Amino acid sequence: MCIRTVETSGRKNSFPPRLKKRAAPECSRLTFAQMPKSEFKKKNPTVQDVARAANVSTATVSRALTTPDRVTAETRRRVSEAVEKTGYVLNHAARNLRRRDTGTIVALVPDIGNSHFSNILQGIETVCAERQLKVLIADTRKPSMSHSRLSDYFSKNNCDGIVILDGHFSISRIRASNPKAPPIVLAGEWSDDPAVPISVVDNLMGADLAVSHLLELKHSKIGHVTGLLSHKPGRDRLDGFRATLGGAGLDPAKAWIFEGDYTLDAGVRAAKAWMELPDRPTAVFCASDRTAFGFISTLNEAGIRVPEDVSVVGFDDIDIAAHYLPPLTTIHQPRRAVGEQAAKLLLNLLGGERQDNGSVQLEPWLVVRKSAMPLA
Repeated sequence: MCIRTVETSGRKNSFPPRLKKRAAPECSRLTFAQMPKSEFKKKNPTVQDVARAANVSTATVSRALTTPDRVTAETRRRVSEAVEKTGYVLNHAARNLRRRDTGTIVALVPDIGNSHFSNILQGIETVCAERQLKVLIADTRKPSMSHSRLSDYFSKNNCDGIVILDGHFSISRIRASNPKAPPIVLAGEWSDDPAVPISVVDNLMGADLAVSHLLELKHSKIGHVTGLLSHKPGRDRLDGFRATLGGAGLDPAKAWIFEGDYTLDAGVRAAKAWMELPDRPTAVFCASDRTAFGFISTLNEAGIRVPEDVSVVGFDDIDIAAHYLPPLTTIHQPRRAVGEQAAKLLLNLLGGERQDNGSVQLEPWLVVRKSAMPLA
């Protein structure tokens, strides 16, 4: 309502224009978007103020501020401008208290000292930090990690969500025994529960790249040191190895298979077995870089040279691979991207999306260095 001031007996009186004989001039109205920033801001702006300023719903404001990838770029821009204009500050502590959230994500890791997992964790932490979420890292293989302590992590009261990097867990059993468990996502591993999203590398493609490279170098006698065959990534790398040999007209059944578990020791055992063979493969594809390091170092101690006497290709492209002697030809896993995608999948679940909304499979690529050479 517009207020007009008139002079009466040297005194100023203010009263509504409807009490005057003549109608007061109509007041011009300003929209929230037109109001100067100094006039619009108030002491304690609310999310409703932001919604009015951006001309969107309060739910859209909430999504734009907490999970911005779920709204359009235009909506993010309007909400951002409205936040700036109103002076609104998101109170995460109060929001978490109202929703009974903990503001914490748990990452279950089988070996924190392994750079493969630490790179995935970096991706998870980067995305969670952008949403003001803390990441609690738990080493599942530590002697102090009891079954009851692990079970505590699957309590809704202890965290908002869980990212599992350990393939030893049966997700279907976890969900069956913990019906109120927080949302779960797997990073770098596959789930026995198809409703649980996963972020993984295409292991079949990675194995094909490794073996195809050795075939291009004219090797036809190729062996494989496997990963854990109780886990799908290990089985996929073996299947990819065999499929590529078969596609090249070689008999996969006659290929040299050394069973391993991704460790240095697996490479040591495979090298010793390789040296005892009367008919040795001229090239070996290892299911992990660590296994390749164990294989190469054991051969070096015996005076057998890589790649002059046998070519070796790894899988992972961990940091030391480029600095090993010889620098390791390997399959690069985009580990940080695996972690980032896993975190985004989990945030989608926390935002109310259905658990069966799909998963992410990332493509690896071949990194050629000096551990493999053409067959003489």
